[in-house]
Amino acid sequence: MRGRILELRVHGVSNTPPADSLGVDPGAAVDPVPPRLVAGDATTGFYRLADPGFPIDPAGPIGPAAPAAPAGPIGPAGPIGPAGDEPVVVEAYSWGQLTSGARTARDIERALWTALLPFTLANIALHARPDVPADPADERWNSRSGIAAWLIRLFCLSLTATLVLAAAGIGVDLIAWQCVDPRCLAQLPGPWGFLGHGWWSTAARPLAVGLLLPLGLLAMVGLLTWRTFQYEAELPAAPVDPPDEDPLDNPLRHPTFWCGEGQVRRLAAVHLATGAAAAASVPLGAVLLMDPPTGPRAALGWGAAGALVATVTLAAAALGHPYLARRAGQAPVGWYARLMLSLALAGVLVTVVTLLLPDGPRGIPLTDLRPPVGCLADRGQPGCGADRSLPGYDALIAWLASLQVLLLIAIGGVSRTGRRALAGPVTGAIALVTAFSWYAGALPRVPDPPAGLPAWAAILLVFAVTAAATLLLPRRSSVGPGPTRDHRPAWAGCGPAVLAGLGWLLGSAYSAGALHWTTARLNRDVSGTGVAAVLAPVPTMWAGPAVLAAALTLLGTAARVWFEFAALRRNSLAGIITAGHRLSAHDRRRARDVAAYHALHRLVGERALRLVGQFTAVSGGLAVVASAAALTGLRPTPGSPRYWAMLVHGTIDAGAALAGLLPVVVGMVGLLVYRHDSVRRVVGVVWDIGTFWPRAAHPLAPPSYAERAVPQVQTRATGLMALPADDPRGADGVILSGHSQGAVILVAVILQVPARWRRRIWFFSYGCQLSRLYGRVFPAYFGPDRLPAVTSALTGPDDRIRWTNFWRPTDPLGWPVPAGEREVVVRDPESLHPRDGEVRDPPIRSHGGYPLSIEYLRERAAAVAFLSALGPAPRLPPIPAPTDPPDPAAVPCPADPHADSGSVPGPDRVDPRSAGEVS
Repeated sequence: MRGRILELRVHGVSNTPPADSLGVDPGAAVDPVPPRLVAGDATTGFYRLADPGFPIDPAGPIGPAAPAAPAGPIGPAGPIGPAGDEPVVVEAYSWGQLTSGARTARDIERALWTALLPFTLANIALHARPDVPADPADERWNSRSGIAAWLIRLFCLSLTATLVLAAAGIGVDLIAWQCVDPRCLAQLPGPWGFLGHGWWSTAARPLAVGLLLPLGLLAMVGLLTWRTFQYEAELPAAPVDPPDEDPLDNPLRHPTFWCGEGQVRRLAAVHLATGAAAAASVPLGAVLLMDPPTGPRAALGWGAAGALVATVTLAAAALGHPYLARRAGQAPVGWYARLMLSLALAGVLVTVVTLLLPDGPRGIPLTDLRPPVGCLADRGQPGCGADRSLPGYDALIAWLASLQVLLLIAIGGVSRTGRRALAGPVTGAIALVTAFSWYAGALPRVPDPPAGLPAWAAILLVFAVTAAATLLLPRRSSVGPGPTRDHRPAWAGCGPAVLAGLGWLLGSAYSAGALHWTTARLNRDVSGTGVAAVLAPVPTMWAGPAVLAAALTLLGTAARVWFEFAALRRNSLAGIITAGHRLSAHDRRRARDVAAYHALHRLVGERALRLVGQFTAVSGGLAVVASAAALTGLRPTPGSPRYWAMLVHGTIDAGAALAGLLPVVVGMVGLLVYRHDSVRRVVGVVWDIGTFWPRAAHPLAPPSYAERAVPQVQTRATGLMALPADDPRGADGVILSGHSQGAVILVAVILQVPARWRRRIWFFSYGCQLSRLYGRVFPAYFGPDRLPAVTSALTGPDDRIRWTNFWRPTDPLGWPVPAGEREVVVRDPESLHPRDGEVRDPPIRSHGGYPLSIEYLRERAAAVAFLSALGPAPRLPPIPAPTDPPDPAAVPCPADPHADSGSVPGPDRVDPRSAGEVS
């Protein structure tokens, strides 16, 4: 490919097939030759069209150079150049199989990843901080960004605890503690009847059996995460260059940003250890508080408690240390994570032994607290009280939810205002404990609370005052506000709190739904008798009305979206059909279609983020009210409601049932995303945005496809330009062409490419949301102060910026990018009615078909002329004959010079001069 220019096209979220990216017309009279894989594999590969003059060797990469193409018309994938004799070789990079592949056996695994959407939302909150320093070495743990990062990671840790505690509520509380009647145990799949009689039914032994459920769930999630560590292990095999002298003006430019295997492994160890400690604390806490052990059993019980508390303490302390905050470092987990795993394992094992031992003589034996067999037949016998839940479990869940509310307030305040905003949440936490102790009568010499102020109202007042005092402080941001309102950070600088709050709402709904579904299943045989075999936890019952109200809020938001869309469509139609200009009925229909696309374009770009923020605020307020009510420990209705309480009970059941269906609905949507293009386009935007970012906050989230895509594109582009002069596969310049999310991937690639290769790159972005979406939600990477780093990276010695951005007024995701040199508006449609002898209307391409437009082809011709005039690219010397096997550590992950843990050794990498092949 000597003297040729390579155009490397990267598709967006809709998983465009390589043939469509390369411009193959599926409606041609002759069946087109399918594209051939020239590098990579079926999951992430590089494809080209087969050309008789430029054959592709099935056993290797590209064959000998093709002869000069004759002058002629310009085609979307054909020859083009200043005189028609410099062909452009078009290559398509397909990465969609990482997130939205075809129908395969992996669909079930991908649906499981979809169910972990709360972890995804919490993870991307870390990257939404508005003041991330360009160089990670400049971030200190006590700085504004450092404190916000620690709070977000702590919130992510609490979200893992929420999932595990919900599973513990099912296994330990509902099944092992409350479900003692044979009729109840018969509703469980499998041989669970032994929990109702014999040795396993006495003392705390059933709790040891119930503990298997949360531990098994944690092991399954950990295994699912462990299988994805190869994403972070993907390293660029780019040509070895001296370190760039360019300043780190964007975090995406740091050499270790896409090399996070060590960080993810260590974070996963911390989360798994904390989750195991949270699961074991449920039965162990009940034993230690209600049946204090003596003798050897006391030593075991308190020793296990000490190990579990030490595990959580070490985890919280490590979240702000560079050991977990930096992406550089050795791939092994290290001694610190091994210590936490060892403590958690020891705590769990000793807890199980403590539960299997007989009750102690002190305190209230758990046998007397557990509901006896026969409560369904005789409610009047001793032990069949109204509250039969596991002691301490409801309070643990309620206090965890209150802690998460305060964490979200602190995250929003620090992100918006700075460190001084911490005073509000700290004061609120103290006031919350004081108010709870006041109503519990634990404050001596203090008057009783007023009779007209219930406990839930006092707790809710504490939350409201804390939020107002924290979030209404004057905003201070180290990132500029942007030239217009549409380019300022989203949600008034509280983006991390909004994203983390959405994850909290979804995770809480998951947990409440699972607990409600299990309660309903265990009570199925006794439904209609007026007697409940098991009772749902108090927080679950209060979550039901909140979920139902949030669903109604979502419906109201959808109705508002429709009305705003209709208003925008009317305004757009008035601009298309001007006064005094008569159109035919056909043209009026076409004008309405175009106006609908124009309205959708404005709705997504100008109002979508505001609507999301308003929905989150309303839903979050409902969840805070439910948390305040749950903290009181009062049930909204009795176990067997009558009369007016039936209405309240029905509302609770409807909301909880809706929450129980939520994981199923999300999982089904996840399956449809991989099987239906229409669903993929709607959901794929949110999903691919979430999984673009590295797992730097929550390691149990779905893996980042960019951890694999960015190094591969970098390897391919620079590898072809670095080939020796006598290699016909080399390229003298590369046009990086990114559509939608592909443009975001290419921005990350450009900021990682060494300076000597960037001079021969031209960047085409089209249909992208770099400014209106990424720039507002992630201002520290794509904001008005940080996106110009891409401009400077693509500015040559002649001060010419090699970046062209294309957009259409009919594209809901395509918007101008002020940082680029040229903004090209692509006409769409070409006209309202057929012309030039055609009989079909010109298509409204909206978000697709940019490379087919005349504007794109014209700009590509100019880019080819510019890159061709630069002359041959700098070459590497010929590859010497191999003598010894390559050293696996010869091409390490770029080391962070400021990290103490050293560089990260990577797996074997092929020589980059072998035509840019990727592993």
